[in-house]
Amino acid sequence: MELLQGKPASEMFNFRSPSFKALGLEKDKVSDRELIDLMLKEPRLVRRPVVRIDGKVYFSADAKALENIIK
Repeated sequence: MELLQGKPASEMFNFRSPSFKALGLEKDKVSDRELIDLMLKEPRLVRRPVVRIDGKVYFSADAKALENIIK
């Protein structure tokens, strides 16, 4: 919850993961609490990298985006 910083859990969740597809769930029908529980059980469902810069958290940012953030 701390990493989310008030954002919806879907921003941190990797819906493209084969682990999620294997569950057979519809992404629009899963609550934030369920997404968090799934990420805790299966870390591959967390969008990576997770980077904290100046107190802000970024999920799945590519190298170019991170470079722009730290400039």
